[in-house]
Amino acid sequence: MISNLESREQAWDVLIIGGGATGLGTAVDAASRGYATILLEQHDFAKATSSRSTKLIHGGVKYLEQGQFSLAFESMRERFNMLQNAPHIVQDLSFVIPAYDWWDNPYYSLGLKLYDMVAGKLGMGASRSLNYEETLAALPTLRHTSLRSGVRFTDGQFDDARMSVSLAQTAHREGAVLLNYCKVTALLRKGELISGVMATDQLSGKSYRINARIVINATGVFCDDINRMDNDKSRPLLKPSKGVHLILDKSFLPGGNALLIPKTEDGKIFYAVPWYNRVLIGTTDTQLSGAGLEPRPTQAEIENILTLAGKYLTVQPRIEDIKSHYAGLRPLLAPTREGNTTKEIARGHTIFVSASGLLTISGGRWATYRQMAEDVVDRAAMLANLPQVKCRTSSLKIYGGENGAHKTEGMYWYGSEWPKIQSLMQAEPEWAELLSPHLPYTKAAVYWAVKHEMAQSIEDVLARRTRTLFLDASEAIRIAPEVANLMKRLLGKDDHWVRTQLDEFTGLARNYTLT
Repeated sequence: MISNLESREQAWDVLIIGGGATGLGTAVDAASRGYATILLEQHDFAKATSSRSTKLIHGGVKYLEQGQFSLAFESMRERFNMLQNAPHIVQDLSFVIPAYDWWDNPYYSLGLKLYDMVAGKLGMGASRSLNYEETLAALPTLRHTSLRSGVRFTDGQFDDARMSVSLAQTAHREGAVLLNYCKVTALLRKGELISGVMATDQLSGKSYRINARIVINATGVFCDDINRMDNDKSRPLLKPSKGVHLILDKSFLPGGNALLIPKTEDGKIFYAVPWYNRVLIGTTDTQLSGAGLEPRPTQAEIENILTLAGKYLTVQPRIEDIKSHYAGLRPLLAPTREGNTTKEIARGHTIFVSASGLLTISGGRWATYRQMAEDVVDRAAMLANLPQVKCRTSSLKIYGGENGAHKTEGMYWYGSEWPKIQSLMQAEPEWAELLSPHLPYTKAAVYWAVKHEMAQSIEDVLARRTRTLFLDASEAIRIAPEVANLMKRLLGKDDHWVRTQLDEFTGLARNYTLT
């Protein structure tokens, strides 16, 4: 990638700042239209918001309830596209809403039947009412005191960080250059208009002057920082909120169904979702004034989620039951009037063009990353006078998803790359060894992350190429030395690199565990 950057003499057609869902999706779209595309990410792909979601691809049920029909239909359509284009990463998941009051079942049943009708061919199967016995069969650890019945429906689930890696690989396949650990330090101008960026390779320290016909700010919760780089008086576009998630052992919610409480006593949504043989519970919705790469849950937020879980599960989870915890930021658009809560702020997206020509895409959500990319590339092509090429991503297979999905086979999230990894493990049995008896990752995952997925650090491998840090933080700390030594061999590093990496990763990982 760096060689491709250094050898290019002409200006790039499209330069994208930000390697999260929006930026990566934009790179896929722009490159697939034939535009010379480069993406720069200050840390690693999906380091912040895009690897810290609830791992769900919503079809827009809540938007239908709120009367936001365009957002609901957009979510249904984009969920369908993701299922078709990335079947190795996105899958269906059955949700059960328990009914504790007599009106719960008819209310949710009627609403979901309406949703089924609106979704039509974009739906994932009809919802249905469950009786008392069926509800407990679906959720064996559900609190049954006062339980009357339940309602089942289907929505989408995915691995957000693996989707990000696959999008980066897709963009590369289509001809884009993508650089993680390359931070934009200044915007270049030709007259009054932006003509590119100055960027620094965070690993080598080398700086680059990169010219481009259009610069797209796709930095998510950090978009206001780039806008202030353009104009220090620019109005904030975002009002982010923080969502906290806890990971528990699967015994708290055995089986393959998720629990959904659409409205708790304090007006929040509560999830308990099976994920990689663990259970993810959450979430909070706390308004913030700023954004950071490593947002952290507060003790109060963690205790609030545990208390909520105890109201709906037969066993009250305790602090010591938490395998890992993490916080993510939602890039919500700033409200148009004072007093809006984060639940009232629209989950749509907006495109803003500054006087200097900086194009900013902000807001949105994982489910609609592809539509966001299409919209911003359409605008970029017009502003930069690029050849008008129709978007083709609605049916473009995401890297690894070309041959469908085989969810019962090994590390299925690699999709069409899985046979190559099998061949590696057969040729060199060392790579077939598990990193941990408690997790599904072999040493081959480390090899693949370094050789084929641009992983540069222990964190890259254990947080995003595999999900070890998010699934079991203590286990991630335990296996980190072995991962570091494998990476040392693969990257040609020395013992000083190993010690530095271990110190950095251990300090980071301790923020994901309370024990």
